[in-house]
Amino acid sequence: MTGRRTALLLSGLLGAIASWQLGGAGFLWAKAELGQMLLARAWERTLAGEEKARPWGWADTWPVAQLEVPTQHISFYVLASGAGRTLAWGPGHLDGTPLPGEPGRSVIAAHRDSHFRFLKEVAPGQRLRVQTRQGAWRDYVALEGVVLDARHERLRLAQTGEPELLLVTCYPFDAPFAGGPLRYVLRAVPAPVEVVQASGGAG
Repeated sequence: MTGRRTALLLSGLLGAIASWQLGGAGFLWAKAELGQMLLARAWERTLAGEEKARPWGWADTWPVAQLEVPTQHISFYVLASGAGRTLAWGPGHLDGTPLPGEPGRSVIAAHRDSHFRFLKEVAPGQRLRVQTRQGAWRDYVALEGVVLDARHERLRLAQTGEPELLLVTCYPFDAPFAGGPLRYVLRAVPAPVEVVQASGGAG
C-alpha cells in the first residue's frame, strides 16, 4: 500500500508540474500577443514623429522598427532593449547595435517559443522586410542559420557599410526548458534589386 501511495503522489506531483509549465507558457504567449496589439498603436505614433512612443504609461520600452516575413504572414514590432522583461512583449533590439534598417549589423532577439519560433522554418533565400521609424521599408534575404554556444562563442558584430540583421533566439527550438547555452542566429542581408522587383517592391 505504501508503494502504491507513493506512486500516486509522484504521479500527481508530475501532473501538477506539467500543468504549471503549460500554464506558464500559455501566459507568456498571451502576454506576447497582447503586447503586439498595444504596440501597434505606439508604432502609429512613432511613424507620426513621436519619440519613444511608449505603448502604456509605465512601459520602459517602445517600438523602434517593424519586422515582417511575407511568406509566413508574420509581422512583429521590434522593441528598444533586449532585456528579458522586454522580450516578454516582443522581439528586442540589442543596445549598442545599429537600429534595424540602418548601416551595420542590427541584432534582434526574441524567445524561441513565441515571437521567434518561426525562425526554424526560414530557409536561405527567404525574404524579410523591416520598416524604419521614418516609415521606409528595407528588404532583406535570409542566409543559412547557424548555432552558437554562448559559453565559447560570441556574435560577430564587426560593423559593415550595409544594413544587416542578426536574428537571435535560444536553441533547440523544441527544448523542454529555456536557458541553455545554445543560440540560433539567422543573418539577413540586403536583398538584390531584382529580388525586390520580383516580389512587387517594398510597398
